[in-house]
Amino acid sequence: MLRSLALQQIDRALAPWRSLATSRPNRGWLRAVRQALGMTTRQLAKSAGVTQAAVVDAERTEAKGDISLSTLRRYAAALGCELTYALVPKRPLQEIVEERADGIARDQVSRVRHSMALEDQVTSKENSEREIEDLRRKLLEGKRSRLWQ
Repeated sequence: MLRSLALQQIDRALAPWRSLATSRPNRGWLRAVRQALGMTTRQLAKSAGVTQAAVVDAERTEAKGDISLSTLRRYAAALGCELTYALVPKRPLQEIVEERADGIARDQVSRVRHSMALEDQVTSKENSEREIEDLRRKLLEGKRSRLWQ
């Protein structure tokens, strides 16, 4: 129950992020914001307390996606910005967990059904669906780490 509450809280907190357009400008956010402010690399360097070459390097590495968060945070502050960092799941986490549990349950029941079919002991489709739902529920109520083995 507590794990489900934590999952729901994280899903709720991340929901607005999923709807944001997050494509980074081709030349990176540092350069885009700096240029929009009308600031030169020399001016940003002075504000950040680094060399102009360091600013040029930071803009290049940020555009490639190789910049460290601490470096990006320093330049964001120098630009009057705040760095916001989040891992944004493509779908709600609850959906991902439930789909994983369902897949595991279906796979396990399918393997048992296959063995039973070889012995001419197949159960009904309705019975299999009931077994899948029971196993799915048990997986969701148990240790969630078991879903990712």
